[in-house]
Amino acid sequence: MSDRPLWRVNLPYIVIGLLDVFAIGLGMGVPVLAIILGAGLGWWLVRRGPGVLPEMSPVPAGPAVPRSAIRTLLAQALTVSAVTFIVMLAVWGPSIPFAFDSGFDTAGFGIPLILYTPHASMIGWLVLMIVIAPLVQFAAIVTTGALALARGPRAEE
Repeated sequence: MSDRPLWRVNLPYIVIGLLDVFAIGLGMGVPVLAIILGAGLGWWLVRRGPGVLPEMSPVPAGPAVPRSAIRTLLAQALTVSAVTFIVMLAVWGPSIPFAFDSGFDTAGFGIPLILYTPHASMIGWLVLMIVIAPLVQFAAIVTTGALALARGPRAEE
């Protein structure tokens, strides 16, 4: 067990979570920048990021990648996507009842009319923001992390 404080051990993960929340805020509740951050984050987690498991460094390439490295990548991607899901639920969750209220003016709510009717557009927008965006971010992190794992061993500096 390390003699460093818990916040110091988890500092990279705290910074990643804060960057994710900042990227969502920078996009004004639309997580496009958080998804782009996820693409770079997957590569960083494998190449330069903190090794959670001791057998993860250095990472061998190709089909000999240990399962622990893949499990660690999946767990880290799931954690970042869960942070995005929670933030999106906090941002867009209060407007869920409006999508099913027939007396509410959904056309004037300010979301893009992506489907045929304003109510369907609002439901589609909420599903896109709350459910699909964290899944796309998870896929971006896992894809770039898998590419980094397949590329080869870590560069020693």
